Parts: sequence; C-alpha cells; structure tokens
Amino acid sequence: MSNWWRTLAIVGFCMGSCLVTERGMAEENSGKALAHMVFFKLKDNSPEAAQKLVDACKKYLSDHEGTLYFSAGVRAKEMKRSVNDTDFDVALHLVFRNKAAHDKYQNHPRHLKFIEENKDNWAGVRVFDSYVESSGKK
Repeated sequence: MSNWWRTLAIVGFCMGSCLVTERGMAEENSGKALAHMVFFKLKDNSPEAAQKLVDACKKYLSDHEGTLYFSAGVRAKEMKRSVNDTDFDVALHLVFRNKAAHDKYQNHPRHLKFIEENKDNWAGVRVFDSYVESSGKK
C-alpha cells in the first residue's frame, strides 16, 4: 500500500472515530434519561431462587451514582393477557440520569460481583435499553 493510500486510510479512520465520539457525546449530554430493563429467566425458577435473585439485585444494583429509579421483583404470574411476555422470572428496572451514569454502573465492581455470584442460575437474560423522557406531571 502506498503512503498516500495509507495516510488516506488513517485519516478516514480518525474521522469516523471522531464522528462516533461526537455522536456518543451528544447522546450522553442530551439530557435524556436511560432506562435499563433486564429480564432474567432462571434455571431454578422456584419462588426461593427468584427471591434470592431479587435480594441480590437490591444488594448489588441499587443506590449506584446517577440512578434515578431502581426496582426488582418477580413476574406477576396472574397477568395472562395475550400481550404479556411471560418468558422471564425476575425483572430489574433501572433508570439512569444519562448514558454516562449507565456506563459507569456497567463497570462498577458491585455490578460485576452481582453477575459473578448469580450467572450460574441464569437460563437467559434479556436487556432493553431506551432513552426516556418524563411527562413532566407529578
């Protein structure tokens, strides 16, 4: 590859990286909260095992910096409408101030410890992340 093409490739890569970084920063600074919803399907889905995971969520995943909302609980089994997704046992709901707070949470030692201690009983984990806005009503 000639030096000219090599230089062009490097400049193109750098420009692409800058665009991705600028886009990411715009999202982080958009003022929108990030909702992080996690649904766990358990290998042992007994009521005791489900409650154990809820308790672990409370212990390791609550009270992180930048968290606006936290809750964890078991699936409401009596909800059986055709639109209800019933393919989970425990739900975790977190809303972060912004994407930066979410990213910090993802790498936090307590979050990593939660995964380490509980992953052996997970048959599946589904994560839904979205930017959310408040209605402004109280």
